[in-house]
Amino acid sequence: MDVTLLYFTGCPNWKIADERLRLLTIERPGITVRHRLVETPDEAERAGFFGSPSIQVDGIDIFAAPGSQVGLTCRRYPTNDGYEGAPTLEQLRTVLALRGPIVEGDDS
Repeated sequence: MDVTLLYFTGCPNWKIADERLRLLTIERPGITVRHRLVETPDEAERAGFFGSPSIQVDGIDIFAAPGSQVGLTCRRYPTNDGYEGAPTLEQLRTVLALRGPIVEGDDS
């Protein structure tokens, strides 16, 4: 499974998302996490960057809400404990589990 963490350097929350994604790669070795720095509004538009951090699986933002706007902003995620700057570990586990099991040799 190809996971991309999109971020911009002005927002520190991407580091929290990165740490949580790293924990998931230990649990699910079939996950590959790539990092993509987004530096300009044009890059944000091309990447479908809805704020930092954004997490895409196979090129699709897995947490995008209808009507989301692209841009160089810090993103907020609704959690059971209120809004946070990154999805919780449990939210990430749930969303990635919906993508199906990782099978050795499977590139999805």
